[in-house]
Order: sequence, then structure tokens, then C-alpha cells
Amino acid sequence: MTVESLLRDNIKGITAYSSARDEYKDASADMVFIDANENPFESEVNRYPDPQQTLVKKRLSEIKGVPENQILLGNGSDEVLDLIFRAFCEPNKDNVITLPPTYGMYSVLADLNAAEIIKVELNSNFQPKVNEILKIQNNKSKLLFLCSPNNPTANSFDASLVEQLIAKFRGIVVIDEAYIDFSTRQSWLSRLNEFPNLIVTQTLSKAYGLAGIRLGICFASEFIISVLNKIKPPYNVNQLTQTKALERLNDLTNVKDEVNTILKDRKKLFEALDDIGFIDEVYKSDANFILVRVDDANMRYKELISKGIVVRNRTNQPLCHNCLRFTVGTNTENKALIKALKELQ
Repeated sequence: MTVESLLRDNIKGITAYSSARDEYKDASADMVFIDANENPFESEVNRYPDPQQTLVKKRLSEIKGVPENQILLGNGSDEVLDLIFRAFCEPNKDNVITLPPTYGMYSVLADLNAAEIIKVELNSNFQPKVNEILKIQNNKSKLLFLCSPNNPTANSFDASLVEQLIAKFRGIVVIDEAYIDFSTRQSWLSRLNEFPNLIVTQTLSKAYGLAGIRLGICFASEFIISVLNKIKPPYNVNQLTQTKALERLNDLTNVKDEVNTILKDRKKLFEALDDIGFIDEVYKSDANFILVRVDDANMRYKELISKGIVVRNRTNQPLCHNCLRFTVGTNTENKALIKALKELQ
């Protein structure tokens, strides 16, 4: 198996659209720009943005230790994931494997791209069933999605199990690390170059507090990134997003302080939840949220809504019967949650 052989036939020879800013890259130069049919009157955003987000990638490369040519940016991680489907999954022919309970967009994007979804539930410890996954794959299995730390269970997958899957799965393994900044586990970025079929996705929505700007990050081999660059829209990340992202990436001290505060508050919240009588189990967390099992999730969800507390009801997800998901909020928000829960006992 080679990564190139996994590509859709029509993608192998595709020619990317060449935008004005691709043909002349230095938009900061003291030149007269009349090549892109832009409005010439300065508004700070009257010019098209850098289609390759060069400054943001340069900063991410410094932070993550991954070369710029192995980084792709998207309009949120969902666009990144959609591009991966478009590159590797032939509609009405190929399949992808997901491990419920997990992030719901994998299935939505599979349906959107007409890819069959093969589901292999996690085991009772919320870990991948490696043998079952490898047994069920076939020559049409193009993508395997591993969300670690996982949403909604909040746990990380055992590294030895993940390594087995990367080594033995005959397609592309996508590890979604949206919550990696809240975990003590090492990111799979450190082993990216060992596995040509590995893609790692991250985001600025969680630890960096930039959910509103929609910036997703894809790390992969130079070859995979070059393919995704060919099929992405030319200006998929707008100038306002690039500017705000760079500003935050240059403020790592505050980002780390916020993450540390969330981790401390997660511990306090975990301890407080353990004292609530109708909570049967508080699951360990490597993320910025906690999954709990209660006596009646539907009833408790409605009761919390009536008290002005909005949580996520996950009771309809596999292995999550009667489970609620609590995001770690501010100290004030966490206290409000605990107060409401105590009043319901």
C-alpha cells in the first residue's frame, strides 16, 4: 500500500486553481496591484488574503516542530476533514471506519461524500477494539478516524493500540487531537514522519479560545499536504482569521495560563461532581470537559435547563446511556453548575 494508491483517480492528476496571490506572492511589496480585480480603496480587508497563510504556518511550525510544507489550514477542522474525504474517498464506492461514541461530523461528512460508514464501537473502557477494526477493514476502507482525547468520553486512546492501528490499517489513519492541549499524553505529531499514512488534525477552537474564527489545522506528509492544497478553495482562510490567529499564537504565555486554569478547575469540578448523589460515575478526563453518568439523563438535562444551566445530553450515543457532558467553564460557571446539581438532589 502506498498513500498515492489510496487517492481517488481524478485527484491524482488534478491541477490546482492558480489565484492572483499564488502567481505573485509578495502582497506586502511596494507595487501597484491591479491583477486580482480587487476594490482598490483601502479598508484593511480590500485585498485577497494570503492563500497559503504563510505567517500563520511559520508560527505554527515554530510551536509544533513540524515543517511548514507539512501543514494545511482550513476553515475549521470540519473543512480539513472534508478535504481528506474528497482526496481519498470515491463516492458510492469507498468506506470509512469510525469508533462510536465519537465526534459526529465524521459520519456527517461520510454521508455528504457518499462514503459507506463502518462503525466499530469502543470497548467498555472506551478504547479501540484493534483486532475487530483490522478484521473488518477491506480494500475499500480508505479512512480510519481516531479521536484522542475522544469526544464525548474525554479519555485518550492507549498509545500501543493506536500504533498497531497506524501500522496495520491499509488506509489513512486520521487522529483528531482537538483536545490534546488538555492532556498529559504526547501528541502524535512527534511521530508524524514515521508513518506516511498518518494525518493529525488540531484546532485553535479549544485551548486557544478561538472557536469563533474557525481555524483548523492538518499535519501530514509533504505529499498529502500537497494534494490537499490542490483541492482546497484558493482563499479558504480569510484575512481576519489569519490576523487573529497569529495574534493568539504570539501570546502563548496567556494561552498556557488559561489551559492551566482549566486543568485546575477540571480537578475541582471532578471532586465536586463525585459528591452528587444522583451521579453514578464521573469518567476521567484528558479534555476540557467531563462525562458523567446520572440516574436519568433526560430528566436531569431538563432540570438543569430550568435552572439556566445548559449542558450536553449524550444519552443517545453508544455506551453513553444516561450520560451528560459538562464543559469546564469559568470558576463562576462551575460553581453555578454545582449549586444547581446540589439543589436537584
